Amino acid sequence: MMKHSLRRLVVSGITASALTMGVITVAPTLATSAGAASSSVVTWAEAPQSPPNYIFPFMGLQFFSVSNINQFQFLMYRPLYWFGNGTSPNLNPSLSLASNPTYSNNNTTVVVKLKNYKWSNGESVTAQDIMFWMNMLHADKENWADYSSGALPDNLKSVTVDSPTQVTFTLTSSTNPYWFTYNELSQITPMPVAWDIAATGAAPGSGGCSAAAYATADAKCDAVYNFLSKQAGYDPADPEGTNNSLSTYATNPIWQVVDGPWKLTKFDSSGNITMVPNKTYSGPVKPTISQFKEVPFTTDSAEFNALVSGSIDVGYLPAQNITSPTSDPLNPSENNSRLSGNYNIYASPSWAVNYFPYNFNSNANSGNAGPIINQLYFRQAMQTLVDQPLYIKKISKGYGIPTYGPVPVAPKNSFASSYEKSNPYPYNPGKAKSLLSSHGWKVVPNGTSTCQNPGTGSNQCGKGIAKGAKLAFNLEYASGSTSLTQLMNAEKSSWAQAGINITLNSASFNTVLGNAVPCSSTESACSWTLENWGGGWIFAPDYYPTGEAIFQTNAGSNSGDYSNTTNDNNIQKTISTNQSLTQYENYLAKQLPVVWQPNSVAVVEVKKSLKNVAPFDPLQQLTPERWRF
Repeated sequence: MMKHSLRRLVVSGITASALTMGVITVAPTLATSAGAASSSVVTWAEAPQSPPNYIFPFMGLQFFSVSNINQFQFLMYRPLYWFGNGTSPNLNPSLSLASNPTYSNNNTTVVVKLKNYKWSNGESVTAQDIMFWMNMLHADKENWADYSSGALPDNLKSVTVDSPTQVTFTLTSSTNPYWFTYNELSQITPMPVAWDIAATGAAPGSGGCSAAAYATADAKCDAVYNFLSKQAGYDPADPEGTNNSLSTYATNPIWQVVDGPWKLTKFDSSGNITMVPNKTYSGPVKPTISQFKEVPFTTDSAEFNALVSGSIDVGYLPAQNITSPTSDPLNPSENNSRLSGNYNIYASPSWAVNYFPYNFNSNANSGNAGPIINQLYFRQAMQTLVDQPLYIKKISKGYGIPTYGPVPVAPKNSFASSYEKSNPYPYNPGKAKSLLSSHGWKVVPNGTSTCQNPGTGSNQCGKGIAKGAKLAFNLEYASGSTSLTQLMNAEKSSWAQAGINITLNSASFNTVLGNAVPCSSTESACSWTLENWGGGWIFAPDYYPTGEAIFQTNAGSNSGDYSNTTNDNNIQKTISTNQSLTQYENYLAKQLPVVWQPNSVAVVEVKKSLKNVAPFDPLQQLTPERWRF
């Protein structure tokens, strides 16, 4: 999902260690008894200008963020399978709603057995709640941000409810079990029958979506989807409309039916959020604090001041306030002296790649923007002017890891290839200028380069690019983070060396996220060219980094509409067989479907009196039910 360097989740530093923070899942040694709830209130700092703004788990790309999912929805509505185990992104059986899936019949049959979980209204979490999600996915897959062609639900022959606690998925062909568990079943969030309505006050289940046999109730499920979306503040018929439902999140009875450890009691449009323990929570780790509060900030400087005053229990140390740079991004150096008396400092990498998308269909720049972006040589010139090691050292004070391709290199894993780690496009201004001049451009350093030799020859500008076309583009980035502003200004200056003239403007994280959606060049809304929400993509709920959700043609989270047949074929090999990711990742590392950016490592501050917050998982998930004073 989109990460706000944050995760989005992260959403979510170089883009602000604020934006990348998240909290680990339960440790094996943690006591699981609830105990007596204390009167303690715990406060947690949201990333600047990045408050949660959507509550319904079935959502489109514009809402698909760490701040909405991992740091808000998951506290109330648990996914079928929980990922994040220790400092790894692996499946966590102890926190999952179901036992590990079983595969048979040449990996075409998958059986899921639920554990004994309850909704807060007293009803059990059943197979019908899984079918509710699956029927809605079948009816409205285009409205689900993690949908990619050929994957769930396209790869299903049938889904059957065998009993109240068992569901069987029958696939159209043999699958890679690891991929299907980590990237397909991982998407499912069981939904209560209380949500299966198409009108206010209707009887639970009257919508007809949850109890129907799989794929037999598309019209009914679509009506339920439309109703629930509107209750959450999104009108599918008016996707650009204002969300006027935020103030109702804490009072609407629909959203009060939860199976997670927390219930919402306060929510406003600024991001002030209060949750209290769900007394009927069935999971192994139950809250002992009386309230959990998420606190919004307009800037990371304001958040730092809150840390100095001691008014925040868990927050982040902005890069500009790091007084002791680190030589190892996974091990923090000394804390800021203004905080060291009250807070412990931690470094927390995320299971993510950082980038911002090009819009391959952009109609900006008199229609030349999209055709220019489609030229590999141009993307190579852009990338060779991004000096990631320097930015990590100077802006992030060492708390960062370069992103050179589509697979994370940290936490340490077996997926990242040696080629990707090698930095295929190192910083080289001379090379960038040569790439442009050899393809028909008059390079004007610190000015605006123009196309002098249009055409499709090897020494010409390329298809669809007019003579006189300019290398001039707008780049919108998320506001509120000093380090992200510094990075954008540094890159703007670097690109200028080759006459790539970037005009910067900033907007809130949610605004940037809402603008960075796929579009057609014939649409007026397709004038965006570059959008940087500040954190790229955290691999959730697609925990196995095969990339189909973000880089496959027409995928739901493919913000810039990148499309490449070879890439699509490489992805399919990784999800239908046990083939390694090397061929896929090496190809995309060369192809540059996005602008790779330094991946920030969160620098987290935790009150010394608050226990069980660390260690941190790399998925930026909040689990305050673990925290103890």
